[in-house]
Amino acid sequence: MTNVLGIEGTAWNLSAAVVNEAGVLAEVTDTYRPKTGGIHPREAAQHHADAIGPVLKEILRQCRDAGISIDGIAFSQGPGMGPCLRTVATGARALSQAFEVPLIGVNHCVAHIEVGRWMTKADDPVVLYVSGANSQVLAYRQGRYRIFGETLDIGIGNALDKFSRAADIPHPGGPKIEELAKQSKRYVPLPYVVKGMDFSFSGIMTAAKDAMADNPLEDICYSLQETVFAMLVEVTERALAHTRKSEVLLAGGVGANSRLREMLTIMCEERGAMFYAPEKRFMGDNGAMIAYTGLLQLQSGATIPVSESQVIVDYRPDMVEVGWRK
Repeated sequence: MTNVLGIEGTAWNLSAAVVNEAGVLAEVTDTYRPKTGGIHPREAAQHHADAIGPVLKEILRQCRDAGISIDGIAFSQGPGMGPCLRTVATGARALSQAFEVPLIGVNHCVAHIEVGRWMTKADDPVVLYVSGANSQVLAYRQGRYRIFGETLDIGIGNALDKFSRAADIPHPGGPKIEELAKQSKRYVPLPYVVKGMDFSFSGIMTAAKDAMADNPLEDICYSLQETVFAMLVEVTERALAHTRKSEVLLAGGVGANSRLREMLTIMCEERGAMFYAPEKRFMGDNGAMIAYTGLLQLQSGATIPVSESQVIVDYRPDMVEVGWRK
């Protein structure tokens, strides 16, 4: 079998993993945790620079002890925070040259999709990809993952984090918002912003912050979740009807939210479609998703020389030729 080492480091997590066709062979993760507020790109990059040596040393030790050879080095080429991406790319280039194996630049968004397909056995789904910086509805068509709808301003994860900071909810805010939302069933009206196949979150966050002056925090958290998740599900359902596909895959860190999963499950049941979501450890950023997508790319011949391995901060998923799917 072909073994690929993948390194993820677009934002919070610095994670390295080795996979082959049979599964995940090894994985080591070190997470940046800010003392206050949200992520700071310079601090995150410094964390990655400090941690990448020990992380790679440990993953290679595990491979050596288990007799695992490395046939390719994959890294998150983008999108993400430039300082973080460059740290990971430097480590990947060094390993590729040291082991004299191919270098593979992986699109972070596509990796979320492919690890989800791998872990759930979904075949050809409409994908709702929701993370800190990204919110997109995609589907495979004619050699690429086409974007049917996306956020017009900020990603859903960033939106929830902005609200949580205003509400003095400690980071990360999403899980605490979910916990508080379960304590209420009272809906406070908030703007519902779907524009065609796209959506917007910044106005809703402002309205939710203002509503805290006259309403319990639990009610606002409940209303906020119900509103933004309904928007996401609506666009996903419209893409499902348009493409005539019969599967929906949830990907990205915000996909760990149980209420979003519940709403998507109900929608899919009503449409006669199958709903898929991988286990939560593969929803957030992880090295296994980079390694597995790198494996697919290696097998399809999509490697890059060091001279073309510059990071791409705004690397959109529809820029990737998906040569491993027919």
